[in-house]
Amino acid sequence: INCTSKVQTSSSLQTRYFVDHRRVRVVGGQGGDGGHSFYSEPRKIFGGPDGGNGGDGGHVVLKADQQMKSLSSVLPFYQGVRGGRGGSKNCYGANGASVYVKVPVGTSVKEDGVVVADLTQHGEEYVAAYGGAGGKGNRFFLSNENRAPMLFTPGEPGQERVLHLELKTTAHAGLVGFPNAGKSSLLRALSNAKPAVAAYPFTTLNPHVGIVRYEDYEQVAVADIPGLIRGAHQNRGLGVAFLRHIERCRFLLYVVDLSVPRPWIQLQDLKYELEQYKNGLSERPCVVVGNKIDLAQSRINLPLLKEQIGDRVIALSALTGDNLEELLLHLRELYDIYVKTEQSRGQRPVKW
Repeated sequence: INCTSKVQTSSSLQTRYFVDHRRVRVVGGQGGDGGHSFYSEPRKIFGGPDGGNGGDGGHVVLKADQQMKSLSSVLPFYQGVRGGRGGSKNCYGANGASVYVKVPVGTSVKEDGVVVADLTQHGEEYVAAYGGAGGKGNRFFLSNENRAPMLFTPGEPGQERVLHLELKTTAHAGLVGFPNAGKSSLLRALSNAKPAVAAYPFTTLNPHVGIVRYEDYEQVAVADIPGLIRGAHQNRGLGVAFLRHIERCRFLLYVVDLSVPRPWIQLQDLKYELEQYKNGLSERPCVVVGNKIDLAQSRINLPLLKEQIGDRVIALSALTGDNLEELLLHLRELYDIYVKTEQSRGQRPVKW
């Protein structure tokens, strides 16, 4: 009983603290000061300057990690480690260690509203703030004109920036539909993901990604995007907060509730909201999934829907599992087309 309660508490915390945007101030490490000393030993009291240069300050580096699923662990401030001071006997100061900040794959980095980095691959790095250069020791200023320089310079300050991090879910397919269309139930039927399912709108408050595994070990990632409503591009309902997660989806699955009157109106509204948010978003490869075919009214509306739209319609029931095989096969077809298209462009397709 205790184990069950811990699992439920853990999953509720993950849902509650999902963060897809964060403002971060990053400062590179201060460079170490240059050394100031003169070499001296018995019978050689005028050995000359031997103060070494200071070490460079550490950088602040953003690193994409596929184990990270949210920006909730990202702190509002990071600073690189200061470089070491230059020592005697021409010893250089140690360079400051870089600070690595793990962010989820799909994190976009913006500065003053301009995208400066897009971390879309596991292990990809971006130097958010460079450390300052180390100062020069008095040995550096030795010359024929000045044989005993007293001058040394302090380390330079590190770069300071204010960045805005935005997480856009990286998945191959995106489930797009109105609340209670059955997107979460469909994701449960297709994969091992367990999003919340209930008979009220906006059950899904955070994007969920499920993995569809095929016999040849290929994996297709499907994202359950929280339900959209009319006017979502104007920030109604959950607003644009989750429309950004659709941007990275390579193809879309429009989930339509066949049991409602005139279900083709849902599809028209969904495409309109996507197009208003970003031009060309509704023109991506897609398939229309007519859900709840197990209901009598749905079987009546299915031929009417096919007459009204030109896209392919796959009728199924996420509850009973009827006709899921057809969707799985077509999902693989869309994935194979995506892989071939990326390879023909000389780019590496996203793998899970």
